[in-house]
Amino acid sequence: MKHVLIVLAVFGIVVSALALREHYRTAGDSPCSINERWDCGIVNHSPYAMLAGVPVAAIGMIGYFLMGLLSARRAYGVVLAMALVGLGFSLYLAHIEKDILGVWCVYCVISLGIISLMTLMSMIATFLSFRAAPASQRP
Repeated sequence: MKHVLIVLAVFGIVVSALALREHYRTAGDSPCSINERWDCGIVNHSPYAMLAGVPVAAIGMIGYFLMGLLSARRAYGVVLAMALVGLGFSLYLAHIEKDILGVWCVYCVISLGIISLMTLMSMIATFLSFRAAPASQRP
């Protein structure tokens, strides 16, 4: 399970880096500008692409990196907590894209899929590690 979570975290870092590149793009069309409903440029240049002055994509990169590091250490409970926060935030951003901006970002949707999988996998890993622990070590 550790390796699956690490691979997902690496994919999350790559997708977040692509979104961050889009955030700072100043010239030319967005490479993921597919049609009027799918345009990463519009999403990543909106006011919702920043949180306390930091690009959301950069926060995603840091979060995925930390979850990958914690997965390597088999700290599945902490990974699960982080993944749940990330999933909640990703769902909030999906709401922004759907109901406020009316435009979807391919990178954001892929990231939502990754964090959803990480949440599921870390739930399973936490459950399995809890079951494998001797009864004397359980809380």
